[in-house]
Amino acid sequence: MTLEKVPQRKRSFYEKYIKRLLDIICALLAIVVFCWLYAIIAILVRTKLGSPVLFKQPRPGLIDPKTGQERIFNMYKFRSMSDDRDANGNLLPDEVRLGKFGKALRATSLDELPEAFNILKGDMSVIGPRPQLVRDMVFMTSAQRMRHTAKPGLSGLAQVMGRNAITWEEKIDWDLKYIQHITFCEDVKLVWLTFKKVFVRSDITISNQEIDVTMDYGDALLAKGQINKEKYEELQGKAKQILKGIEL
Repeated sequence: MTLEKVPQRKRSFYEKYIKRLLDIICALLAIVVFCWLYAIIAILVRTKLGSPVLFKQPRPGLIDPKTGQERIFNMYKFRSMSDDRDANGNLLPDEVRLGKFGKALRATSLDELPEAFNILKGDMSVIGPRPQLVRDMVFMTSAQRMRHTAKPGLSGLAQVMGRNAITWEEKIDWDLKYIQHITFCEDVKLVWLTFKKVFVRSDITISNQEIDVTMDYGDALLAKGQINKEKYEELQGKAKQILKGIEL
């Protein structure tokens, strides 16, 4: 099952030819320089949460110019939630399974270190719109899905402008603003702002609004009454069909 095709966007020389080379260099440097940190976090995750150490999840990536559809890829993170279940064997809610250790990983963004390998593979870029879930993508309009004409990023304009403390509409608007002007200077600026946001701050504690699992886009639209239950179920079914039709 496919969505409406999204037209291609004119890309600059920097985005076409230079950005990918810089992504490879940055990803390799991160992996080599922080290999010790990868090892420490992997041991802590294995000790506190068990296996697997890595969490992978299908995410919509760059739109294929031939099909006008997003390529789906597996995004990797360090695991941050336990497998705790109720008496019937069902997984407990995300906010329950996200303990102190998991919250600390997310608050410091250390859970996202494995995404350097996604960047190295070419699935992602250092800077770009954050890859959302497939079940979020299906609720986006064709105009909003223009954000997928740029590679998803480890960080991006929406991240430095508020991350999870801003609405879905604001996130998407910031992403669309970014793709209109992708330049080397803008990417360097966003890398620096991301660095400041994560590391250069006296108070490492982030509000619950930023570390809690945020509401899916479809759920947010339904809660606001912007779509009805029938449309919600239809699009959720479309997301399941898309995931069912891919092999990762």
